[in-house]
Amino acid sequence: MKPNYKNWIPKGRVVGYLIGTAVSLASAIVFGAVGFTDSLTWAIVLFALSGAAAFVLALISAFMLNWHNVFSYDGKRQLSKIIIEGVAKYVKIPDGGKCLDVGCGTGALPIAIAKKNRNATVIGLDRLIKIQPLFEDNARAEGVENVTFYPGDAQQLPFKDETFDVVVSNYVYHKIPSKDRQALLLESLRLVKKGGTFVIHDTFTETKFGDMNLFIEKLKEMG
Repeated sequence: MKPNYKNWIPKGRVVGYLIGTAVSLASAIVFGAVGFTDSLTWAIVLFALSGAAAFVLALISAFMLNWHNVFSYDGKRQLSKIIIEGVAKYVKIPDGGKCLDVGCGTGALPIAIAKKNRNATVIGLDRLIKIQPLFEDNARAEGVENVTFYPGDAQQLPFKDETFDVVVSNYVYHKIPSKDRQALLLESLRLVKKGGTFVIHDTFTETKFGDMNLFIEKLKEMG
């Protein structure tokens, strides 16, 4: 059995844009035939609008299809795998230690970490309980037994302070609706033991996270 980590750009989304492109193009052809044959202004206007929509949707479809291929975990351009393994290589858990992945999805990151740290316990947390069976199937497919799924919300993590030696997260926090994403980071950081490790990969733009340089200084002051 092969693991199935899904794709960060879902196939359904790509198909949706392709269908939209086809419908818009078909509409443009119909309205164009009617409008230019019978000189109907309204049909010509709808032809122009449909044609413009088809053009825009075609560009989006091409963009989405390209990134779907780039993020394919099993394809030739395995950007997802490169990112996952790139994050996992920074994680070293002491024997008997514990690691938490916030927003684990189908388990690619926590399973990769568990494979590299066989004598530690790795927990993948996600609020989507329905993905738990796939998470567990992937762990079995990879031959990993020291990883478990735990349902929970990144905004209110169900663990006591300093529970984990390592806390990680991959491309999650920027997607969580919040006016203060730095507070989300602090919520995760409170779980890290003194001297522990926090590994995160995300898009740290100022519009989403605020001034991260000031945040780092704040962390230094907090010790």
